[in-house]
Amino acid sequence: MSDNYPLLQAWISRHLGREGARVVRELSGGNSNVTLLVDTNQGKLVLRTPPADTISPTAHRGVEREARVMSALRGHAPVPEVLGWCGDSEVIGRQFALIEYIDGVSITAQLPDSYDGVSAVNELGGQLADALAAIAIAPWQKLDLAGFGNPENFLRRQIERWLTLRSKSAVRELPQLAVLGQWLLDNVPASAPVGVVHGDYHLDNTLCSTARPELLAVIDWEMATIGDPLTDLGLFLMFWGPRAVDPPGFAHVQAVTRRAGVTSRRELAARWSNATGIALDNLDYYMCYAFWRLAAIVEGAYELYVAGTVDTPYAKGLEYDVPALLEEARMAKDGDW
Repeated sequence: MSDNYPLLQAWISRHLGREGARVVRELSGGNSNVTLLVDTNQGKLVLRTPPADTISPTAHRGVEREARVMSALRGHAPVPEVLGWCGDSEVIGRQFALIEYIDGVSITAQLPDSYDGVSAVNELGGQLADALAAIAIAPWQKLDLAGFGNPENFLRRQIERWLTLRSKSAVRELPQLAVLGQWLLDNVPASAPVGVVHGDYHLDNTLCSTARPELLAVIDWEMATIGDPLTDLGLFLMFWGPRAVDPPGFAHVQAVTRRAGVTSRRELAARWSNATGIALDNLDYYMCYAFWRLAAIVEGAYELYVAGTVDTPYAKGLEYDVPALLEEARMAKDGDW
């Protein structure tokens, strides 16, 4: 990408008034969107762009979607400020967004040294619930997000989509995938709230202070839409705290929360409900849906592994992770979560 530095420098100078832009390093990458740290004479920026080797002509839409929803939610939820969008793929070879740099850490397997164990985890848990509540009740119709998604039959369309995809490309017997999928279809709540949905909400997709347990920003918005915000709550809670299957599927996500004395899932759910005014009458359903949906999605990566298309520890690990997630989905259906 070094050959494109002059074009990137010129674009940032012209649109943001910052000089001397240079890409320092990659903050994250892989199959998802790429995150680059950009330094300028006036401070750091974050550049978000699709992977360089993508073959999809619409790969930029995830980044553009992310930039749009974060711009809309600014002031309503803890999101980074979007500073610019470049639709000209000539600048760095693909379209990109420039976002405020936040000096924080994404907490995954361990807490920052300054955090005080479980009390710090519980402080973050409450802040996560509060931030998710603010997202859910953001006035999306007034924030230019009315056409951002289709909330009509949101759950049913999601379930039918993943059932169809997995049945067409199955590489192993996963009876609970079909059984639970049908149960979810048969028991879709008669009425559901509508709000902003992050789509992948958990501690790992946030930035937190390294000095103290403080949530600074919610990141990774490329899956955001307008739909049923209870699906976000279910996803957040499914990864939180002790898990019913040992080892759990996707054990790395929110791993720091699986310790004695952590705030219970039901306490966090009640906190979210009090803040949003949304009832929790069907929470068992949404917990089941969260486990089932993730299993249905990531089974696609395991299919690629079986076909020899990909060979990574992540894809190989799905041999265990997917059935484990389905087992937790089965238990959640009956309130055992």
